[in-house]
Amino acid sequence: MKQDRQPRCGSSGAGVWSRVLAGCVLFLLLFLSSLVSAQTSSPAAVVYIAGPNNNPALTRHITNLISDALGDTAQLRPFRAGQTSHDTDSLVITLGPEAFTQVRQESRSIPVLALLVDRRFIKGYADRSDGTVGAVLYDSPLLRQAMAGKVILPHATRVAMLATPESVELYEELIPRLPDIGLEGQVFVISQASDLIPTLIRALDYGDFLLAAPDNSIYNPRTIKHLLLTTYRRNRIVIGPSQAYVKAGALASTYLPLQAIADAAAELINEYQRLGRFPPPLYPDTFRLEINRQVARSLNIPLPPREQLRAAIEEMLSSQRENSDE
Repeated sequence: MKQDRQPRCGSSGAGVWSRVLAGCVLFLLLFLSSLVSAQTSSPAAVVYIAGPNNNPALTRHITNLISDALGDTAQLRPFRAGQTSHDTDSLVITLGPEAFTQVRQESRSIPVLALLVDRRFIKGYADRSDGTVGAVLYDSPLLRQAMAGKVILPHATRVAMLATPESVELYEELIPRLPDIGLEGQVFVISQASDLIPTLIRALDYGDFLLAAPDNSIYNPRTIKHLLLTTYRRNRIVIGPSQAYVKAGALASTYLPLQAIADAAAELINEYQRLGRFPPPLYPDTFRLEINRQVARSLNIPLPPREQLRAAIEEMLSSQRENSDE
């Protein structure tokens, strides 16, 4: 008569069950670990963005560009009046001087990344902020503008600039660097409004072209027509101060595309999250060139294709960087 055979401890059946049990325990441990990790991982940082009140379309567009550049590292939300009364830690992006001023009026300690501002406006705030104010500068570096004039007029040797007693400092860093690109320059100071055209005429007698800085006391809607007409009558060109002035009649200007601003802003936001401070205000390396071919034709100035001119400026910039690194 056959006897029922009982499995012995250590038999193959017991081994299978022990391995299954061990696998279940391991799976449970991994599952619990993933839950703890998900609960303790830091959420994406919240970044607020304040734009100009009169241009919500611009705010939406730049918000989308920065959101795409940031990916999952931060969430962008609209800045509301009174925001800093209950949130003094979150970073705020401002678009333009007006938005920056409004945010600073609410809080002088909240970290701010300023976009669409020029160096003259933001430099003092950044210098005094101990790293809590950063900026992607929107104006074109004057050296790059001078290079644009040089590649358009290769035989040019002298460049003239206009300034008021308050804005003459705009050109202080530029003047000693002009010889490196085959130019020399002189600043002609306008002491009072009535001296604008007489001073401009003296400047045009000196320079092969007029280099315009973002100086609203000189280059503004009230003066630009007279400045341009006087310049053309003396067969001279204006370089700068911005893309908008090229449409008005300046011959050329380098400028910063919005995508480059968004990319640079995303890098600075990530850097602030890592280090807790911003670097000094910066100019992105990326730029474009706006030219007015109608003005060039009227002055009998032959112009190569836009990209060829931009590439020539980029080559000059690269040479400058290499020389500064030596």
